[in-house]
Amino acid sequence: MLGAVAGDIIGSVYERLPVKTMEFALFEPGSCFTDDTVLTVATACSILEKRTYAESFRTFGRMYLDAGYGGAFLQWIFDPVSKPYNSWGNGAAMRVSPVGFAFETVEEVLREAGKTAEVSHNHPEGIKGAQATALAVFLARTGASKERIREEISTRFGYDLSRTIDQIRPDYAFDVSCRGTAPEAIIAFLDSTDYEDGVRRAVSLGGDSDTLACIAGGIAQAFYGEVPGPIAREARRRLPEKFLDIIDRFDAAYPPKK
Repeated sequence: MLGAVAGDIIGSVYERLPVKTMEFALFEPGSCFTDDTVLTVATACSILEKRTYAESFRTFGRMYLDAGYGGAFLQWIFDPVSKPYNSWGNGAAMRVSPVGFAFETVEEVLREAGKTAEVSHNHPEGIKGAQATALAVFLARTGASKERIREEISTRFGYDLSRTIDQIRPDYAFDVSCRGTAPEAIIAFLDSTDYEDGVRRAVSLGGDSDTLACIAGGIAQAFYGEVPGPIAREARRRLPEKFLDIIDRFDAAYPPKK
């Protein structure tokens, strides 16, 4: 789970200042967690404490109002009814990685990922993005090869994962849709040689960098087994104690690599 959070923090400063290179500083003075981290931690809290996803998203969202949510989500967290608003945005995919770590079968992962999405992002593309991301984390955690992950995700969700990051990068632009984010983030992982390389590839697309790196980072941690120590330390020191407590309890309950 820390892999997703660290990816978010690394990508945070490049969302408004996009880069088209893998040569960039991993951490800048302004590097900070965003809504991707807040809601990823909220998902983990729901799993640990048996809360509904909607309850945790509202609670954590209200606690960190300046984290960079979309306008529709901000309205949603203060709506007493909090009905889903048919979003196809990448918010469904960026918050789901804990599901891939916590559940033990493909069927459970797909069902729970759908639940995390449908409370707000109930458009078919929103649900698909969440399920594809969670399944990639699950397969990576349970020992699947990259080729099997590529085949499973492509077959189930119709994503074109035959491309490479070098092929995508020149024409890629900022995109907040699941359809335009989840496949590219998964490819960043598939092209990677280690955790850091995967996050760098995601940010180098020059798009919604914190979300791309959050998704890629969660899958990379699941596959490679850990977040490198220097990156983990830099990420942790930028997080509130409440988040660190949940991350540590979650990792103890659901170790990143089997």
